[in-house]
Amino acid sequence: MTMRFEDPAAEFVPAVVRVFGKQPRVLDGSRAVLVDDVKLQLEAGERELWVIRTAGPLEHRLAMVEVHEDIEDALREAKERLHELP
Repeated sequence: MTMRFEDPAAEFVPAVVRVFGKQPRVLDGSRAVLVDDVKLQLEAGERELWVIRTAGPLEHRLAMVEVHEDIEDALREAKERLHELP
């Protein structure tokens, strides 16, 4: 019997590089990354991806994207939402 474990957080940082085209700064043990002034953070057991604008020590939560199967799909949706914001 073969057991397989899925850990969306393990694929999170490489997926951010593929979707955003930049090497992010890794925060919080690879469950959060910083791309420019935007923090992308996995929460709720890796089922929620939060898009957070940072300004120094201040953070403003802009959007939440549900992570279903593929972390890259959630990151693409987060990127689209980010471009829609003022």
